[in-house]
Amino acid sequence: MTSSPDRAAPTASAVPGGAPAPKLLDRLRDHLRTRHYSIRTETAYVDWARRFILFHGKRHPQEMGVAEAEAFLTHLAVQRQVSASTQNQAKAAILYLYKQMLSVWICSGWTMWCRPKRPAACRWF
Repeated sequence: MTSSPDRAAPTASAVPGGAPAPKLLDRLRDHLRTRHYSIRTETAYVDWARRFILFHGKRHPQEMGVAEAEAFLTHLAVQRQVSASTQNQAKAAILYLYKQMLSVWICSGWTMWCRPKRPAACRWF
């Protein structure tokens, strides 16, 4: 068997052994798993991240920001008419993706979504 010239050999990445680098959703899954999140949370967050990426035509989240996240969450609320708890879960998954995986803080424009923590005087102990 000879290889045809139109088939390109898989490229090796920076991963030792020449294996291809894991994709974003696989990295997200591993990140959640190593932090001992529930398997249900892992499944839900990966699914919401996948839906977010597909909603924006398979653009990488690194290329997107607050406007795209707001558009996705607005679509869920208006067109899909999902419940408030579902919207909150989708928002939490997107925020986790950006903050923990991509190290990008996108809350600067989301004052109503990223609520500040209570002042120390207001905490109940």
